[in-house]
Amino acid sequence: MRAQDIYDFVGGDAPFRRLVDHFYALVEADPLLRPMFPPDLEDGKQWQFLFLTQFFGGPARYIQQRGHPRLRMRHNPFVIDQMARDHWLSHMLAAIDVAEIQEPARSLMRDYFERASTFMINAEPSAPNVMQWPQPKADS
Repeated sequence: MRAQDIYDFVGGDAPFRRLVDHFYALVEADPLLRPMFPPDLEDGKQWQFLFLTQFFGGPARYIQQRGHPRLRMRHNPFVIDQMARDHWLSHMLAAIDVAEIQEPARSLMRDYFERASTFMINAEPSAPNVMQWPQPKADS
């Protein structure tokens, strides 16, 4: 099986929607990762859903709406060290399980996410996260 065959093998959009929803629920509760995301997670969820469905063989909706993924460039403003990568990856692997992705797609997806998350590392562990989303000011 190739990565491009996974979308049809797992049953189309529904398993990817479950994967993205569970992944973002874990991110929302993660004190290390949550500050790297904007207050409203809905746009990110939609972009990730469209990217993953396209990457794994589904419709080309992501590229039609957003252009080339340029993953490293899009993530470069955020300080991603080994710890952030490990948190992200653990949430994504848990989401694969919750989405009930079956073999051989499960192993192929796990391998992709392990490699892709490692590729996103752009900082040493002690680097400050200067790109945290600003918190809104409290009303006076």
